Amino acid sequence: MTVEVIRAEALAAVAHGFLGRRGGVSGGILAGLNVGSGSSDDLDAIAENRRRAIESVLPGAELATVFQVHSGDAVYAGSPWPNAQRPRADALVTDRPGLLLGILTADCAPVLFADPQAGVVGAAHAGWRGALAGVTDAAIAAMEKLGAKRERIAAAVGPCIGQASYEVDQQFRARFLGADAANARFFLDWLGGKPHFDLEAYVISRLYGAGLANVTALGLDTYADPDRFFSYRRSTHRGDPDYGRQISLIGIAGGNPVDG
Repeated sequence: MTVEVIRAEALAAVAHGFLGRRGGVSGGILAGLNVGSGSSDDLDAIAENRRRAIESVLPGAELATVFQVHSGDAVYAGSPWPNAQRPRADALVTDRPGLLLGILTADCAPVLFADPQAGVVGAAHAGWRGALAGVTDAAIAAMEKLGAKRERIAAAVGPCIGQASYEVDQQFRARFLGADAANARFFLDWLGGKPHFDLEAYVISRLYGAGLANVTALGLDTYADPDRFFSYRRSTHRGDPDYGRQISLIGIAGGNPVDG
């Protein structure tokens, strides 16, 4: 099976892709394109999956990722970091051709950004904690430092857990209402039960609120589509001992890959 690359029209001018689990070599409960080094998967399988992911989006590129900690922090990537030296952050930006930025997810929202005119791209890992902490705002600000203009920045929100699948408790809702009472619109009481949170809609609102005008949401629920996506919550509900991670990638074509 070939690697499935899901693209967003808003980012058509740059190399990018939201990848799921199709097209990889991992087996068992991690079957498919698992790229998570924090999983129990065979390291050679993870390396091959990452190689396939890169080749499906920007052949010959190098891959930069961060140690994701559900923060609101963004960093500049000029080249890949050694795995043990990755900065603890949840967004990264670059202006270096030949370098792919990668964000790993398994229900959280991957957000990809581009200002093609400035030659600047970004990627953010927006789980509920990072989204509330302003990780997308941090990514936009970091892109501006490289010459991007927020009125030109396009963004796309990739596959993440959908509202129908995302049951939360009242304490969770209270956190968002405490930040802004208007956040009540992102919660629904599903069939009279606990509230359900619309992560994708919240992230979109943060992007528009930051002044972006060109925003795309793919509307794909990771929890509800086990053949296509990994999902932490689905794996937990099933009692699985581990779960896979998918990757979302964006980069600038042209030039030679940067030195590692």
